[in-house]
Amino acid sequence: MRAVVCREYGTPEDLIIDELPDPTPGPGQVVVKVHAAAVNYPDVLLIAGKYQIKVPPPFSPGSELAGEVLTVGDGVDFRPGDRVSATTFVGGFAEQALVDARGLTRVPDGVDYADAAAFGVTNRTAYYTLRTVAPAQPGDWVVVLGAGGGVGLAAVDIAVLMGAKVVAAASGAEKLEVCRRRGATEVIDYDREDLKSRLKEITGEAGTRVVLDPVGGHYSEPALRSLGRGGKFVTLGYAAGEIPRIPLNLVMLKGITVQGMEIRTFATDYPDDIARNDAELAQLFAEGKLRPYLGARFPLEQAATALRYVADRKAIGKVVIDVT
Repeated sequence: MRAVVCREYGTPEDLIIDELPDPTPGPGQVVVKVHAAAVNYPDVLLIAGKYQIKVPPPFSPGSELAGEVLTVGDGVDFRPGDRVSATTFVGGFAEQALVDARGLTRVPDGVDYADAAAFGVTNRTAYYTLRTVAPAQPGDWVVVLGAGGGVGLAAVDIAVLMGAKVVAAASGAEKLEVCRRRGATEVIDYDREDLKSRLKEITGEAGTRVVLDPVGGHYSEPALRSLGRGGKFVTLGYAAGEIPRIPLNLVMLKGITVQGMEIRTFATDYPDDIARNDAELAQLFAEGKLRPYLGARFPLEQAATALRYVADRKAIGKVVIDVT
């Protein structure tokens, strides 16, 4: 099988396409014929050796995929031919992927493989945050930083479904226009406008109720300052490349909460919520009420280009690799 391979830590341009042996499933494992795989920012960090968990090279990156079951190991309920999506730490950017059966989800009939591959990680991140970590209520002002990216645009979609008033903050008119079309109440180009003054103008004296921040950098503090008393700031990542320093006096004076959310540990942190959240999210997807925005698609041979697209923050919504 063909696969994208990281032979040593580096940039997307250092990746190669190589021929690897077809995988064989062990107990509890499944081999999936990959039709589509989605790119996430942590993939860029993994191949650079900068993610919080390091994978020793060589490895094939890619944590989200969708396709058909090829072969199964013992103790697995899936059968060859089943349409599935999967989350896995690495291995998705390949013609075949070996995954733990516990990471598989059945893809509803009529759903495109690209949509299925691109749905899971970003929508789970946004849904877990807005349903459990910082519950959004109808009428709340919810500020989403990096609103044009995968997690950001998923958060816009979900907050709108929850009846919140969404302020989508991103860079560039094209990203903001997509946010408007997805239901954002207000938009801010935070590379051209003053984020602090615009948020105050929009949300007024009551301020923001929830801030979702997958970006970090110098965008975080003005968004945190927009929170009203008792508001909640959730840090989800640092796509800007800089971990911000927050003035703790703001937290004290406003009685606000600053909290982190990481999808890998959500089930451990919130064991009573995980099944409910996943069931609700699956229903929204099956009913067509939530679909990822696919901003760009690349063939497997251009996986490096796809990763560079995400690394340089050019992506709108999700970037997908069409494998077959």
